[in-house]
Amino acid sequence: MYTIKGKLKTVNDTVKVTDSFSKREIVILDDSSQYPQTIMLQLAQDKCDVVDAFKVGDSVEVFFNLRGREWTNPQGEVKVFNTLDAWKIQKVEGVATPSVAPVEDDSDPLPF
Repeated sequence: MYTIKGKLKTVNDTVKVTDSFSKREIVILDDSSQYPQTIMLQLAQDKCDVVDAFKVGDSVEVFFNLRGREWTNPQGEVKVFNTLDAWKIQKVEGVATPSVAPVEDDSDPLPF
């Protein structure tokens, strides 16, 4: 299990890939480092509606699994595909914390 925190940038519509498989893609902007990352994740099957409670711009934490599979193309070349398969999303409340904590000065007590 993995998690990523960031701002919800895009929420695509649910797409019915086959009669038995539906998916929905979302994009998260992770700007926690010097180089912001735009990450696409996929919600599948009964998880497609999990994102309905959120709106673009919300700060969220996404829980996901990393999945990989091999595919052999018609020319016989083996390709590997990875999917970030999201299964839970929760809102993250931004708490501003000062970089330097305030210090109380007791050297000059008040006269009352």
